[in-house]
Amino acid sequence: MKKKLISTILAVSMMFTMLTGCGESAGTETKEAGGETIEASETPEASGTNESSSKYQTTFGSKKFDDVTIRVELWDRENSPAGSTITENKWTQYIQEKMKEVGINVEFVPVPRGDEVTWLRSAMAGGTAPDIVLTYTYSIAQEYYEQGGIWDLSEFIDGADQALNMKEYLGQDVIDYGRLTGGDELCGIIARRATTARSNFYVRKDWMDELGLKEPTTPDELYDFVEKMVKENPDGRSDVLGISTWDDGYFLGAFSKLATDPTESLIACKLTRDYYDEGMKELYKFKNKLYNNGLMDMEYYARSGDDFTSFIVNGRYATFEDHVIASVDLSRGSRLQTLKENDPDADLVSIAPLKNIWDGKQYSTIYSPGGLIAFCPKSADEETVEACMTYLDWLCTTEGGFTISHGFEGEHHKLEDGVPIVIDASYNTTDKDWIAGDLFLTGNSGYYKDDASFSKGVSVKYPGYEDHVLADYKNALTGDYINDIDDSLYTSPSQAELSADINLVKEEWIVKLITCPEEEFEANFEEYKAALKAVGVETIEAERREHFTK
Repeated sequence: MKKKLISTILAVSMMFTMLTGCGESAGTETKEAGGETIEASETPEASGTNESSSKYQTTFGSKKFDDVTIRVELWDRENSPAGSTITENKWTQYIQEKMKEVGINVEFVPVPRGDEVTWLRSAMAGGTAPDIVLTYTYSIAQEYYEQGGIWDLSEFIDGADQALNMKEYLGQDVIDYGRLTGGDELCGIIARRATTARSNFYVRKDWMDELGLKEPTTPDELYDFVEKMVKENPDGRSDVLGISTWDDGYFLGAFSKLATDPTESLIACKLTRDYYDEGMKELYKFKNKLYNNGLMDMEYYARSGDDFTSFIVNGRYATFEDHVIASVDLSRGSRLQTLKENDPDADLVSIAPLKNIWDGKQYSTIYSPGGLIAFCPKSADEETVEACMTYLDWLCTTEGGFTISHGFEGEHHKLEDGVPIVIDASYNTTDKDWIAGDLFLTGNSGYYKDDASFSKGVSVKYPGYEDHVLADYKNALTGDYINDIDDSLYTSPSQAELSADINLVKEEWIVKLITCPEEEFEANFEEYKAALKAVGVETIEAERREHFTK
């Protein structure tokens, strides 16, 4: 079985076992919608709870509240369609009606999306923040918790009969990401990403087939593969660029030595990896060889995003790395579709991760399984927090999160093997998509039970390219995982002060490492490490090591 670094992260960084909260209640009922099955505790009699019940009842339906009002932050993107406002629309009304069934009134507090951090700090300082506050910056939530400004939610979530829908949908690993201090305290509820797939490495399949090439499996094979594409491409072009990388997620999996050690991989981050990971030297040496042999764009460091897309659609790139499904994604320029307009026989496909040079395994760089974090300021009393957690638990049900994300069967989607398939994308865009993501606080990118359901749901949005999308998601999640968490889980105390100088050194030296004559590479790399040490890279590493191993 593959090891999943997500689990290792929790074991290393938190050093505790938190496996309560998964027990079964005396009676259960199964609710099904959208192919998702959730076991939820039966609603107790109105008289209340029994002796074994937790103090707070946060599984939706387990308690009837007495007209409790909760105020929930809602990001305002100023995109409300005609006839609706951010707080008064079909979907906010749906939520309010459903929550009234258990005695909870939901009031939405609109917050400008582009100003949410500034607004948050002002509202927290003034004691005017809503009862559920949101951010993607986990360090802010940790800061407020350590200052005593927000609730420890563990008493509301960890009991065996508490938040059962949340535990089923999020999973214990994602819930535990909210334990930002490294202890049992739960600072906030982390939204679950529908997929952690991050990037793909694409190749011109039509050229590969005409040249009789096999898909490369190692860096050396990739080098030979690229050389053939550039120098012997079937179109006889002399302007082909052999390789372009996005941000080295693909090559990190092939070259990183720390990837083979989950503990050390966790401690390292983008600021420190070049200094501590032996494999980074080999990665830059590989790219230096490509550059010196004319297999990279000689001016890659000066290219813009528009140049990148232009080169792809005009057939200049033999290979490149980018976001998952970026070859066909409409939001990224429909690159393959446009390329085929210029060359009907052209094709771009993703390939699986290369074997790591240190242990021969495949590694995929993934996103953290967590999205935004929702937390409760101390200005909310305990019954309000209990109601807030009940609301978030409801968002983890099919009646809640699934319906908000995917709408109603027959109107917004049809079900195929339990997967919601969009009926009319243009209708959904104006009816629900403009607000669905910001209302579904416990999930990112839709309510899906697993990666396979997500990739199938996405694939139907690209008629004619469904197989490309399915293959892209599969390749993006092949092998063991390198979790691209960096600052999302922990920001070291010195990072704010040192990161700018470290990044300046990296920008200067990485270009020099890749473009210098091959015989100068070794000396330049040693100078690069010395420059990183001089601006404090060891300080950040020491702080991260103490945090994750304490």
